Amino acid sequence: MKISEQSFTALFSVTSKVAVAFFVVLALVSLTSGSAQAAAKRGYEALAVTVSGSGELSMQPGEVKLVSVSFQNIGEKTWYNDGDGYVSVYTYDPKYRKSDFDPGTWLGPEQVKRLVEVEVLVGSVGTVSFELHAPTTEGEYSETFHLAAEDKAWIPGGEFTFNITVEDQPEPAISKAEATGISELVFHSGYHATLTEEMATIQVQPGGLVDTTVDLTNTGSKPWLKRRIQLPDIMMATTGTDYFHSSWLTRNILVARSSDPVESGDSDQLPIKFVAPEEEGLHLIRFQLVVDETAIEGGQIDIPVEVTSGAPDVIDLPKIYLVDPIEEPTIRVGVLTVDEETDDIIQIKAETSMLLEDDQGAPLANIVAGQIVTAYYKDSRYYYDAGRGLEKSTYPIRFVPDELDAILTVENFDRRATRNSRHEDNTFRNILEIRYSEVKGNIWVINELPMETYLKGLAETSNISHIEYQKALVVAARTYAFYHWTRKTKHDGEGYHVDAYVDQVYKGEGQEARMPKLTQAIEDTRGVIVTYDGEIAITPYFSRSDGRTRDWSEVWYGDVEWLQSVSVPADIGKTLWGHGVGMSASGALAMANDGQTFDEILKHFYQRVDLTKQWD
Repeated sequence: MKISEQSFTALFSVTSKVAVAFFVVLALVSLTSGSAQAAAKRGYEALAVTVSGSGELSMQPGEVKLVSVSFQNIGEKTWYNDGDGYVSVYTYDPKYRKSDFDPGTWLGPEQVKRLVEVEVLVGSVGTVSFELHAPTTEGEYSETFHLAAEDKAWIPGGEFTFNITVEDQPEPAISKAEATGISELVFHSGYHATLTEEMATIQVQPGGLVDTTVDLTNTGSKPWLKRRIQLPDIMMATTGTDYFHSSWLTRNILVARSSDPVESGDSDQLPIKFVAPEEEGLHLIRFQLVVDETAIEGGQIDIPVEVTSGAPDVIDLPKIYLVDPIEEPTIRVGVLTVDEETDDIIQIKAETSMLLEDDQGAPLANIVAGQIVTAYYKDSRYYYDAGRGLEKSTYPIRFVPDELDAILTVENFDRRATRNSRHEDNTFRNILEIRYSEVKGNIWVINELPMETYLKGLAETSNISHIEYQKALVVAARTYAFYHWTRKTKHDGEGYHVDAYVDQVYKGEGQEARMPKLTQAIEDTRGVIVTYDGEIAITPYFSRSDGRTRDWSEVWYGDVEWLQSVSVPADIGKTLWGHGVGMSASGALAMANDGQTFDEILKHFYQRVDLTKQWD
């Protein structure tokens, strides 16, 4: 409702000052319909969590920059990104204005973008991401926006502002291509970081403590002096976040360090502690490295956390006992989901000729060495282009090289560009398959290969660790994979036995050249698994104990005879990293360094077990 100047003039001419005051107040209430007070009564309310750059941005004239904001839903109604009352961002202050920063990709001149999430339950956090296009005129700008529930309310607490400096920046000091090998990407400040190793998935109970370490390499041109780990792009509410731990320095800063500068090419290890989410499932917890008051490029730290309320459900299944030795198993590994990271398609080529077939064995096309095949899944059909135009398949598509253990490359996947890794790790041996999972609605690239070849692609240790420790780790990892291969239930309905991230970190063929000692450990223990009373054992392992491991029953439920608490002298006085059940990696490494063999190490952490050679 709008009150015109003429209406107010007429009002003054026919009524008393008291009546004027009354109607002015009434008009103001009408004008704010859908704003903070009214919206709160309708059950909508937001609490600001993060905003890119803490609301302070610097842009080149004409530059396009992706920004994001997140808010916790602290109202009474669920937010949706579609349907009645969907939640989106509008320009504000004044509202419904056309912004000079509209890049042409917004929903309209006044409406920016909808929520990323399909729904945001009360208590959960929703995100809106959108692009800003800087004008060509340098200067200081202020752009204000507001969350709104369509045709219902401006959501109170949903206002945010970007203060933007548009100015021509000097030429970049060093290109990212020089630092990481990724072409045509540059950074300007001389600060850049790279995760030394991709973070492995951490399993923890709801609300449990995650205590880990991040290893970052200075791949920029400037030394790091003051550095800290904090929540990313913080505009924090006073209530803090779900991840806050009492060891943090502030509500958003985990740890800070200013001694021992980190020169270009050197690495720095920083501890990270936080409280895991209460909700079960896989979560990606994000932190940011800040160096000399700069949130540096490459310093984004993503930690995958799997929250589980109990032990792996397979422990309740009937026991499986070994029979005669078998042929080496062929294992299927879920290595990549086909989503926005690869633009919802995959492009695969092989170093040799290969056969394109469906999973029923029907041939689709013969592919020559080096030819790229594009494939994707949409609307219950698989599509592929093998050089004859777009064709369809009812069944999952398999890429089968003519030679065993030939290398296939996923051409449009590069961990350096999308996961801040030091290596592409987009090459895999043997067979790849694209398959839709009805269980979780994901489209997977699955790597099918012999068990021993799979082990060579694991990234659970470094190449410099003691060979006896590596043998112990390999046997535990082989047993874990064989346990799930035998039962075929951990990822039932998803088409694979183990996940390359949640189960054991697997990086494919590229890992082999970096880990020659691990390859030797695999060959030396080929086919050896851990058994208990003739039964295939489950062999969990974790990073570090605090002086003892935990009984299975202390962490999960039930009782597992070979997984009882044992002492780990090398870990006394240290902090527990991981669930604590089974083999402590740091304790096992210390035992190997003290001269103990891999079988002695395994039989210490897994009590009264045998080592059985199950295949040649």
